[in-house]
Amino acid sequence: MIVCFDIGGSAVKGAVAHAPDRIVPLGRRITPLDDFDAFVEVLRAVIDEAGGAPERIVLSITGVVDPETQATKCANIPCIDGRLLSSELSQALGLPVLIANDADCFALAEAGIGAGRGHRIVLGAILGTGVGGGLVVDGRLINAAGGFAGEWGHGPAVASHAGHPPVAIPFYDCGCGQRGCVDSVGGARGMERLHLTLHELEATSEAITQAWLSGDAKAARTIDVLIDLVASPLALTVNITGATIVPVGGGLSNVEPLLELLDQAVRARILRRFDRRLVVRGECRVEPGLIGAAILGLSGDAA
Repeated sequence: MIVCFDIGGSAVKGAVAHAPDRIVPLGRRITPLDDFDAFVEVLRAVIDEAGGAPERIVLSITGVVDPETQATKCANIPCIDGRLLSSELSQALGLPVLIANDADCFALAEAGIGAGRGHRIVLGAILGTGVGGGLVVDGRLINAAGGFAGEWGHGPAVASHAGHPPVAIPFYDCGCGQRGCVDSVGGARGMERLHLTLHELEATSEAITQAWLSGDAKAARTIDVLIDLVASPLALTVNITGATIVPVGGGLSNVEPLLELLDQAVRARILRRFDRRLVVRGECRVEPGLIGAAILGLSGDAA
């Protein structure tokens, strides 16, 4: 038995896991952002609620662990940013601690019990507020020791012109410190940014997608440009990794016609030809972070 956590900037969600398909959710608590001692006590309270003697705890977090220094980079939760979080938590809680990025945990969940079942190489893609991803090969997370593999959303990868007919697209500043990242155009905020650039109209991603589905020409232009910008970097990532399935999570994954267009555009730009869907909606719709953390904690990688 392990205790797994899905930790974001707003909430700490915990669960007891006996197997990937035997996960019992525990209480949801507010994430302490600026007080590390309070952060530890929230985890301790969840572990106490779980009862018994867990073998270890596993955290799915919004940040990344540096594979060389083991320092955590997590801008959303300042009290853990820069800490050797695994060793500090292990000392404080008296249990072994594993930590993985939330997109990596999504990829693990989809590879284990979701849309990636039966595939050797699974690229989990996040199209939410921004763009992220994780890579699983032969059931094992590439980033088991930490790192950025699978993060196709960052790096100056977007085209300077996109759409049909092409239109000039500026290289937007990205939160990672670079310019022209897929993250800056591909998620919900990116869609809104493109809509403003193309039409000088401010609208939420929800409003844009709904207008597109209702036949609005301006929204259709925005979606066309977004798909063109995102498909090429994703296709390149598929070529490099050899992924044979790309489950998608995040808010935009709920817009099935958007995923259909992205799938068609990606399959047209990759070397290998598929006569089936490659880019699909993730099947783990409820708590994929907890599922992925459970799979990591129960796997041989956790030994």
